Amino acid sequence: MLGITLLVAACGGAEKDATEAAINAAQSAVNAVRAEAEKYAPDQLQSAQNALQSAKDELTKGDYKDALSAAQDAAKKAKELAVTVAAKKDEFVKTWNSLNDSLPKSMDQVKTKLDAYSKGARLPQGMDKDQLAEAKAQYAQLKQSWADAKASAAQGNWGDAIQKATGINDLLAKLKEMLGIKP
Repeated sequence: MLGITLLVAACGGAEKDATEAAINAAQSAVNAVRAEAEKYAPDQLQSAQNALQSAKDELTKGDYKDALSAAQDAAKKAKELAVTVAAKKDEFVKTWNSLNDSLPKSMDQVKTKLDAYSKGARLPQGMDKDQLAEAKAQYAQLKQSWADAKASAAQGNWGDAIQKATGINDLLAKLKEMLGIKP
């Protein structure tokens, strides 16, 4: 009888050790993608974290089977999360690169027109000197916003950089129209 009890206890200990190892592996997998996932896939990260917490809760209850299952689910979600993060980051980088190619050209067009109008070129119909001064002020703000967007991109905050650049793009389009720059 004592032999059977020791055998069952040994099996239970091995099962617990295996479950703890699976939970630790899942925790490591989630931790490895956490920083990037917070930027690119926060909902999917939360799902992986919930599965991991479920595994820990089941382990605490002594339900090794459910704990192991939840740990495996968390590890699977972390692996899927890594793939999603890589894809979204790649998409953001491509979008940023496109904006980074087009926005400086538009900014240069606006600067050239503002310089020409400041040097006495005939203003577009419906524009007066006050509106020209306002356009110059808007351009100065856009330059600062562009510098902020580039700084965000340099730090790897692609979502923030794209959001800022998209706002700049919209304002630049209006400014170009005001200045008579054809698309």
